[in-house]
Amino acid sequence: MKKRSYRKNSFKTLSPQDVIERLGTSRRLILALDVGKTDMVVALADPAAEPEHRVLHTIGFKYPQEHEQLSALVKALVSMGVAIEAVMEPSGTYGDALRYGLQRLGVAVYRVSTHRTKNAAELYDGVASLHDAKSAHILSKLHIDGASRLWTQTTEAERGLSSAIAIMDLHRMHRQQQLGRLEALLARHWPELLYAMQLGSASQLSLLARVGGPEQVATLPDQAAAVLLEVSQGMLKPAVIETVIEYSQRSVGVPLCAAELELLQALCHESLATLDLHQRAVSRVRKLGRDTDATLLSPLVGQATAALLVHDVGSPKSFGSARAYLKAYGLNLREKSSGNFKGKLKLTKRGPSRARRYLFLAALRLLRRDPHARAYYSAKVARDGGAKMRAVVALMRKLAKALFAMAHSQQPYDPKKLFDCTRLSLRAA
Repeated sequence: MKKRSYRKNSFKTLSPQDVIERLGTSRRLILALDVGKTDMVVALADPAAEPEHRVLHTIGFKYPQEHEQLSALVKALVSMGVAIEAVMEPSGTYGDALRYGLQRLGVAVYRVSTHRTKNAAELYDGVASLHDAKSAHILSKLHIDGASRLWTQTTEAERGLSSAIAIMDLHRMHRQQQLGRLEALLARHWPELLYAMQLGSASQLSLLARVGGPEQVATLPDQAAAVLLEVSQGMLKPAVIETVIEYSQRSVGVPLCAAELELLQALCHESLATLDLHQRAVSRVRKLGRDTDATLLSPLVGQATAALLVHDVGSPKSFGSARAYLKAYGLNLREKSSGNFKGKLKLTKRGPSRARRYLFLAALRLLRRDPHARAYYSAKVARDGGAKMRAVVALMRKLAKALFAMAHSQQPYDPKKLFDCTRLSLRAA
């Protein structure tokens, strides 16, 4: 490519007749769109032309200010018998309105991975730089070379599930932030309560919000016991209640002043509200996920997590192998070695980060309740010299393989098929 081929013009200098005059007899046109917040670039390419002359025009425009100009050009070309295809990257939400507008005009929209565009920066012209106009040119070439796939419109049900999952994750992150602040306050003012009760449980939050800190609980032990019994619906063991009251009477924490008590109780009230919102959001995701393949995975990871994994990664049934399913999570391994240098194996992390985060939490839950998973984890930690996180990641990979097997075989989770129980029992012995 020559440098001048990246120069941008505007819609003011372009008419439908200009495009028709340069377009080949195939009457097929590619709109390759590089998306930005407002500044966008479209490369108009003829797939039937020689590679050096495929890009007919490069137009820079602002969106949505120049939406009408783009629509008018597309409508005019379609009326002249031109078959138009658009290709763009999944750049967050900035291109969604543009994609929606093109699809409404009957234009088929295709998507190309941002990694492909980045990796192709030097492939076509030998220069490693990447800018808006060049990205549009590269997108057109990748699409012509078959490196794109059709971008289908999501149904209303899929959009509803997507929004419900986003709300659930929003409340989960908010709650996690609140628990971090609560843990810091308790470590200063009532460290013993961190060991007596689960951090952030409804019983603990209600005790702190309605009674107060250790001084207040020690002064009002009957009221504290009544709150704990009420919130736990009588399920909290009497020994736990006695321990909490005992800890309040001999706490080594820094006494709360009036303002600090107000802060603690305000935080707990807010955390209780967030907990309720999160539980409602989880229930909604569970309900909406019943109509998807998430039901095949829910016995192992729970309905809400299964719904999120199917939404973000796709159903395991749509993948041909467990390796492909791992790759979709970004849990496949990569290596950089050269000559005598042997690089370490690392995760590619090219899949959706939210799915990996929830799969990580599911692996931790599996670790708590499954003795086979605990044995595998312990053996892995011992073999790798105490690297705990590496063992958890290995368990995540195992869990993803189990989900793939469950979806394809429609059989329940069997740890004996996932773990080498013979070796694990020998290690335990």
